[in-house]
Amino acid sequence: MQWDIFIKGFRAYLQVERSMPENTVEAYVRDVEKLAGFLGENDNSLRPSEVKTANLQDFVNTIAGLGVAATSQARIISGIRSFFKYLLLESEIKSDPTELLEMPRTGRKLPEVLSVGEIEKLLSVIDLSQPNGERNKAIIELLYGCGLRVSELVNLKLTDIRLDEDYITVTGKGNKQRIVPLGDAALSQMKRYINEVRVHADIKKGEEAIVFLNQRGARLTRAMIFHIIKTLAAEAGLRKQISPHTFRHSFATHLVENGADLRSVQEMLGHASITTTEIYTHIDREYLRQNILRYHPRSDVR
Repeated sequence: MQWDIFIKGFRAYLQVERSMPENTVEAYVRDVEKLAGFLGENDNSLRPSEVKTANLQDFVNTIAGLGVAATSQARIISGIRSFFKYLLLESEIKSDPTELLEMPRTGRKLPEVLSVGEIEKLLSVIDLSQPNGERNKAIIELLYGCGLRVSELVNLKLTDIRLDEDYITVTGKGNKQRIVPLGDAALSQMKRYINEVRVHADIKKGEEAIVFLNQRGARLTRAMIFHIIKTLAAEAGLRKQISPHTFRHSFATHLVENGADLRSVQEMLGHASITTTEIYTHIDREYLRQNILRYHPRSDVR
């Protein structure tokens, strides 16, 4: 309850005293709400006055671990810092826990993140009159709509797909399985590819269970997925360095930026824990689906 009261005051402070644009205000408020939700699950509902730098660092590290872009991480931290500066101004806290807050050290540069517009542009250049057009569109929709790794995509089996129940079962690292809901765009395209295109394929013996096939009826290789994406990116005029993993990072970034619950994003990405010390927690499939439908940009695209 305390968080709700302070967030309400924070919103008024941003609107009236700082005269921020409404979209910036909403973004900052969402950032603080994500923090409140994270602390509520991991630190027994800490009150704002009880938050320490270590708690905030755990939160930031979690977001980084989900693959959220560095620019988005910086934006989220900016919102959190503004909130605690507001609390300091209101004398609700005696010291600012964000003063020593650091950006996480990832050890490597994360791949580019595509905007929703860039993904739409890439999808628009796919020639659906060609034999592989529907397949390629299904690949992109699944990579972006479900945050799959390329290895998970090429090994996906027909038995992993529940089109009638709107989800897929993904086998990730260490043979760990997870359930990922299918948003409307991905679901519609997968139905089209499987029921109208793949059903007519001359499938190579031993590959009958594999979802994505090449023209010879064998499973696509990782290299072929890279080639398809590079070709589409060039046709769309996108100059970013794009790979299959770009869509996974875009998936996580867009969900988190739009307000999705961190734990549900963690679950859908197949990360074992939301922090390095936290034990894995199961989430109901319908709860995950509601996060996809509510927060993914292509959740209601037919």
